[in-house]
Amino acid sequence: MSTTEVLAIRSPAKIAWDRLKSNRVAFFSGFVALFFVVSAFTAPLITRLMGLNPTSQYSDRVAETGIPFGHFGGMSLGHPLGLEPGVGRDLMSLLLYGSRISFTVAIITSFFSIGIGMIVGIAAGFYGGRVDAIIGRISDFILSFPSTFMIVALSIPLTQRIEATNIARDNGARIIVLIIFFVIFGWPAFARLVRSQVLSMRERDFVMAAQSQGASGYRIIMKELLPNLWPTAIVFLSLSLPGFLAAEAVFSFLGVGVQAPASTWGLVLSDSVSYWQQDPAYLLVPSIMLIIVVLALNLFGDGLRDALDPKSDRT
Repeated sequence: MSTTEVLAIRSPAKIAWDRLKSNRVAFFSGFVALFFVVSAFTAPLITRLMGLNPTSQYSDRVAETGIPFGHFGGMSLGHPLGLEPGVGRDLMSLLLYGSRISFTVAIITSFFSIGIGMIVGIAAGFYGGRVDAIIGRISDFILSFPSTFMIVALSIPLTQRIEATNIARDNGARIIVLIIFFVIFGWPAFARLVRSQVLSMRERDFVMAAQSQGASGYRIIMKELLPNLWPTAIVFLSLSLPGFLAAEAVFSFLGVGVQAPASTWGLVLSDSVSYWQQDPAYLLVPSIMLIIVVLALNLFGDGLRDALDPKSDRT
């Protein structure tokens, strides 16, 4: 009696999902990162349910020296992460509302960098010649600038210029300036990656077959190249998010990004430096949270890259 083996035909998406699920570290890291993102954008709901407010000052729980009563920065059931030294605002509320700004800047910057880099990289790799040379020189020119110095030096005049045009005011203008700078210095790396992918795919059989049948360049790009570039874009997105998230925190820490009375992780860390001896928990809590979310995004990005790699083990 013969046995019949039924082989299930799996799509590339199904194969990638199975690989990702088998990578426990990446799968768990993805849930951790998702938890932080969801918590950030549901901060008003979370704080309302807990009876907290980022602007409320619990001065009765703070000593005259500005240090919160109790251990570990005043941690309690009512204030799980403690209180801010000085005015006594709830630290959990500050970090939740601050992470909304940080994640918003990182997500917007990542999508714009990927969009510009995708268009420019495809144009450079597919058309080649003079187009490739011009785009290559422009990206080389941008990458030659010291990005940190440029952002620190030009953020104030550009913020003032945006405020003068009434597009945005105060922190809104500062956020726009950060996004503009991050996008300017972020797209060349992805454009080069896309260009190398397109140069490889341009010589493959499915592209040459489409060209031999008289397909236009637009159709080849949209139907043949672009679908094969989405895995690269997804991986770049997962790996660029933690980078932009950390960059926003660094520039807010340096006083270039968002300023008080708003709050971001960088601002909390900048303020905590003054109290690190009297209240080390005020420095450790935001530092640990930032390390966890950046590490989780990086580990998830590594796992996603391995899952989408067609050369990886499919067993």
